[in-house]
Amino acid sequence: MRTRLVRVVVAVVAALGVLGGTAVAAPSARAWYGWSSMGGRVTSGPAVSSWSQGRLDLFARGEDSAVWHKWWNGSSWSGWESLGGNIIDNPAAVSWGEDRIDLFGRGTDNALWHKWWDGSRWSGWESLGGVITSGPAVSSWSQGRLDVFAKGTDNAVWHKWWNGSSWSGWESLGGTIIDNPAAVSWGPNRIDLFGAGTDNALWHKWWNGSTWSGWESLGGVITAGPTVSSWAGGRLDVFAKGTDNALWHKWWNGSSWLGWESLGGTFQHAPAAVSWGPGRIDVFVQGMDNAVWQRWWA
Repeated sequence: MRTRLVRVVVAVVAALGVLGGTAVAAPSARAWYGWSSMGGRVTSGPAVSSWSQGRLDLFARGEDSAVWHKWWNGSSWSGWESLGGNIIDNPAAVSWGEDRIDLFGRGTDNALWHKWWDGSRWSGWESLGGVITSGPAVSSWSQGRLDVFAKGTDNAVWHKWWNGSSWSGWESLGGTIIDNPAAVSWGPNRIDLFGAGTDNALWHKWWNGSTWSGWESLGGVITAGPTVSSWAGGRLDVFAKGTDNALWHKWWNGSSWLGWESLGGTFQHAPAAVSWGPGRIDVFVQGMDNAVWQRWWA
């Protein structure tokens, strides 16, 4: 089934090339690998970021409700280290440049909390206020830019951003979601935002540099908040937990949506995904054994 799907995608790309259109598709030589256990004892879905090719920084809530961190340096995994804090849902993380990580969590006071790595040390935790009812999501479309999203008390998605010098207030982006949102940027001034609706379908909204779109349904039946990654301009890979507790995948190739396809596994909470280069995706989940598990596309 996978081979047939890849051939279809390649055929679509070839046809678009003849017609003068554009599309981004995974090379046919690539495939999904895994699953592989990262160990640990976590009590939330994970978060993951990457600040350079071959680098992965993995985060999750531990049994002490603190955020724990594990990283891949290009050749081996570190152990787990505690970053402190006290969160009640999945964390979120992003990198906007070399050796930079911004980490977010929902505190026990339901405010948004923030901690960052500047290349030499971790900051303390700072409160960014608000009253949120889900774990946050974060994306970055340029150096020094952060866009944070979370579910509010009205179940709508709320947005707060850092412009390089100061934080905005909170703005409502509407919608009605039932779990953590997900967000990614594939280029300057572009954000793609996703959530699980009350109908358990995947919903999508995007920023084009000047305005937000409305919400559109992408269908499916998902049972937790989604995650999303991008490995090229115009490419989106969305992952979510299905009714069978397996990982399901849907992707945008630059012109149309494809999927869903099952990637198997059995896990809890929302997954996490990141890309550190063209044609590479790393996906992480909290397994039924409370360890973190990884699957990757390369």
